[in-house]
Parts: sequence; C-alpha cells; structure tokens
Amino acid sequence: MRRPMRWTMRVRRGLLLAGTLLLGAVGARAQSAKSGKIDPTWLRADAASKTAEFKLVAGLTEANGGMNFNGFGRGGLVLTVPRGWNVVFHFKNEDPNLPHSVEVIADVEVIPVGPVPPAFEHATTGRIEQGFPTGQGTDVRFVPGKAGSFLIFCAVPGHGVAGMWIRLAVSDAVDKPALATAPER
Repeated sequence: MRRPMRWTMRVRRGLLLAGTLLLGAVGARAQSAKSGKIDPTWLRADAASKTAEFKLVAGLTEANGGMNFNGFGRGGLVLTVPRGWNVVFHFKNEDPNLPHSVEVIADVEVIPVGPVPPAFEHATTGRIEQGFPTGQGTDVRFVPGKAGSFLIFCAVPGHGVAGMWIRLAVSDAVDKPALATAPER
C-alpha cells in the first residue's frame, strides 16, 4: 500500500513542477511581448546589392491575441528602407491558433477589413485571404519604387483591422535599412 502512495506523491510533485515551469515560460513570453524589444537579427542589410532582408514573424508573442508581427501591432514597429532597394520579407507564421498573411499597402486612416491592392508589385505573400497555417510561410520580394509611409498588413479578413499591422517607411533620405519602435495607433 505504501508504494502506490509514494508513487502518487512523486507524480503529483512532478506535475506541480512541470506546471510551474510551464507557467514561468508563458509568463516570460508574455513579458517579452510587453517589453516590445527589437531583435537585431531580424534585419540584415547588404549595401553592395542594395538588399534589405527582414525576418517577419506572425504571432511571435501572445500580444494582441497573437495578431502581431514580431510582437508588435498597430504600427508599433517601423521598418525603414531606402527607396529602390530590394526588400525581402522572410515570412513565417508562428501563431498556434490562426493563419496569417502579409501585404504591403498604402498608409490609410481607416484600416481595411481585408485585402486591398498592394502598394508595390509583388509586395504580398499570396494566400492573402486564407493565410498560412502555423509553421508555414514564404518569402516576399519587392522593390519599393516610391518614397512614403506604408503598412505591413495581415490581409486575412479582420486581422488588420484588429491591429495586425506595422509600418514600412520608404525614404530617399536614408542610405541603409533600420528598425525602430513607434507609438501604437
């Protein structure tokens, strides 16, 4: 009779420890979402080929219910690139619950509910309404031919309007790409 009791206590302690570790990991992930820190490995620039490569991750954190890019939403992250450079988004959906897509659109006062024509040729993942499931993605390659302010937007209906967008600034005044935080809108 004592053996099952010891085994039961060991199992309970093990489950308690596992639960504590899991809650700690979830809390750490949620905390990193709140901190809004930029990871310098997200952006790589090659001045010789005039190429900006951006690791764009949908649902990186639980921020905004997973509807975020790299943990940011509502314009809280700004990617700035020189006009005429080759831009490559290495897009991947890490959201365990929802499919996501990417489309670069004109900066607008009222965020659209779903897809609109992209601001630049090829500035979309495809599957823009269906999105990509967890663990999937694609590369997006385009050349921004005009300077201005744009949105990197999830075009799955309802996602962009729920805050799943960040900013793309295309500038004639910069000579290299950069990432910065901004106030959310």
